[in-house]
Amino acid sequence: MKARLAFLFLAASAAIAATGAFARPAWWYLYQSRIDGQRACSQTPLGKGWVQMAGPFKDAHCEKLVRPQ
Repeated sequence: MKARLAFLFLAASAAIAATGAFARPAWWYLYQSRIDGQRACSQTPLGKGWVQMAGPFKDAHCEKLVRPQ
């Protein structure tokens, strides 16, 4: 019984790990501060004081725009 339970646990964890291998990275977006105009490139929203300016981008420098296919 314990061997079957261990096998099922290992099989389930391997299946979960395998599905993560097909996930694509998150896009990057260019944000600008409402207070002083500074710009930042981020994958997540930076808060209330920031406005999304452009995106999505492929890289962390916000230089390579994603082209629709």
